[in-house]
Amino acid sequence: MRRATLIFAGILGFCLCLTPLAGAPKSLEIYFIDVEGGQSTLIVDPQGESLLIDTGWPDFDGRDAKRIEAAAKAAGIDHIDYVVITHYHLDHAGGVAQLAARMKVGTFADHGPNMENSDSTRAAYGVYEKVAEQAKRVTLKPGDLLPFKGMRVQVLAAAGEEIHDPLTGAGQPNPLCASEPAAPGDPSENARSVGMLITYGKFRFIDLGDLTNQKELGLACPKNLIGTVDIYLMTHHGTAHPGSGDSSNARAIVDALHARVAVMNNGPHKGGRAEAWQTVHDSPGLEDLWQLHEALDAGKDHNSADGFIANLGDKDDGNYIKVSAELNSTFAVANMRNNFHKTYTK
Repeated sequence: MRRATLIFAGILGFCLCLTPLAGAPKSLEIYFIDVEGGQSTLIVDPQGESLLIDTGWPDFDGRDAKRIEAAAKAAGIDHIDYVVITHYHLDHAGGVAQLAARMKVGTFADHGPNMENSDSTRAAYGVYEKVAEQAKRVTLKPGDLLPFKGMRVQVLAAAGEEIHDPLTGAGQPNPLCASEPAAPGDPSENARSVGMLITYGKFRFIDLGDLTNQKELGLACPKNLIGTVDIYLMTHHGTAHPGSGDSSNARAIVDALHARVAVMNNGPHKGGRAEAWQTVHDSPGLEDLWQLHEALDAGKDHNSADGFIANLGDKDDGNYIKVSAELNSTFAVANMRNNFHKTYTK
C-alpha cells in the first residue's frame, strides 16, 4: 500500500484548482444516501470528480449498492474515483463487493488493516481486501490530502491517530474541555475511523465516521484543531451511550465545530439517540438538523419536523438528502421524499 499525497504549488495554484470548468456544475454536491442506519455519502465536485465515503450494508439483494448507483446517476457520473472506507464494520464496508460489481472504482482508501478482534469485522475486512486488490488501494494517515482538483479533502483521523497541529484559522482554547467527562478507550474499529474535512472555497463539511468520544476529544481538546464547519455529519449515526467507550457526539467537539446544519444518517431503530440529538440540536449557531430517518425510539421531542426527515416511520423507501454548496459557503439542502429544500446563506 502507499500513502495518498498531494502537493500544492502555492495558494494561487490551489485557487485555480477550484475554478469550475466551463459548462460544469458550479456547485459541490453531497448525497447522503439512505443505507438504513449505515453510511454511504457521495460527494461530486464541479470537475466531476467523485468521492464515496463508505458503502453501506451487504446483502438485501444489493439494496445499498443500487441506491449508491442511483445517486451517482442523479449526479451525472458512471464511476467512483475514490471510495474511502472509514472502518470495517458491516454497516460501512459491507456493501463494497456489491458496489464494485455494479460500478467501476478507481481507488480504494482506508486506515490500513483491521484492528478489531471480531469475527464479523474480520470477515468484512477479508471481503474488502479481495475487492480492493482489483483496483488501486492507498492507506490514509492524518494530514493526508486526497488528489482532487475541484475540492480539498483532508484526513483528520485514521487508525486511532489524529492530526496534532491546528488547521489554518483554528487552534483556539476550548473552554468546554474542562467540564467534559473522561472518555474511556474504545478497542473497536469505531475508534480507528477515517475522519475527513471536505472544503470547497469557504464551504466546509466534516465526516468523522464512527469516532468515539476519546478520539473526538483528541481533535477538540484542549484546543479546537479543526475550527468551524458549515455541515456536520453527526458522528456514529447519532449515537450516544454516556459513560461508555461507544459514545460519540461529545459536546466539546459539537459546540466547537459550530455547524450551521447537521445531518444524521440514522435508521428507524439504529442511532438517533435522544442524548446525541439534543446535544447537536442545542449547539451554538445550528439552524437545522436533517435526518435520513425518523428515530422511532427517541420520541417526537427528539426528532426534527417531518419536512427535515427523508424517511418516515419504518418505511424502507431509500430517500436521500442532497446538498448543493457554492464557493462562498452558501448551500442548499433538499429532502428527496417531499422536495422540501432550504438555502443557507451567511
